[in-house]
Amino acid sequence: MPRRPPSRPAMAAPRAPWRWAAAGLCLGALPALLLWAPARWLAATVERASAGQLRLEQARGTVWTGSARLVLTGGAGSDDRAALPGRVHWQLRPAWGGARARIAADCCTPAPLELRAAPGLGVLRVQVTDGQSQWPAGVLAGLGTPWNTIQPQGRLQLVTTGMTMQWAAGRMQLQGQAQLDALAMSSRLSTLRPMGSYRLVLQGGEAPTLSLSTLDGALLLSGSGQWVGQRLRFTGEASAAPEREAALANLLNIIGRRSGARSIITVG
Repeated sequence: MPRRPPSRPAMAAPRAPWRWAAAGLCLGALPALLLWAPARWLAATVERASAGQLRLEQARGTVWTGSARLVLTGGAGSDDRAALPGRVHWQLRPAWGGARARIAADCCTPAPLELRAAPGLGVLRVQVTDGQSQWPAGVLAGLGTPWNTIQPQGRLQLVTTGMTMQWAAGRMQLQGQAQLDALAMSSRLSTLRPMGSYRLVLQGGEAPTLSLSTLDGALLLSGSGQWVGQRLRFTGEASAAPEREAALANLLNIIGRRSGARSIITVG
């Protein structure tokens, strides 16, 4: 009886061409998706990170180059909100060892603010380039209590010098200085306009400090504080210049605990 030739193992069917096409399409689309990621993705990230108190509305462009209306709110469940005039514009770019950002506000930045971020193993370092900006104090009312009661009006002038922030193991370290001048301030709680001008200085170091002083005006503010761990402990006082007590009484009752003619301010 004739012998059959040995059977050959069945050849594996060639992989369907569409699988290779789909894989190539995904690999090709991923860089395009990252490059053209819509600005609303950044807006959603900012809102989550700020617990809803900082919102980028009407966002246009991409995550990397875009603009939006900056709105401050009182957070979830709050009806308080206030928007900066105009729009805020940003540019995000990769840089050696991290990323850099340029931020410009139509209302408030003569030159764009620049930041550089350098992430590491469990560490994030953010450097703020020296700069100056001016902001309307009225936007603070959007943050809710106590700003919605005080309803401040005036100009906030911010100057940063050598500012560097570093987060590691859940702790923040601060170097450099930030000076905030609140100029020609007024409030709906007082008929006196303006009440005065004030200066807050944040000084970095092993234990960052915060100081408050009066530049001019009838409302006198002073105080100092220090970060202990991650908490600020601040003590200050407010008082009225002679013959201005009646015009400032309502405000003094709100901003601190009354002790005779003074109002004691404590934080932490």
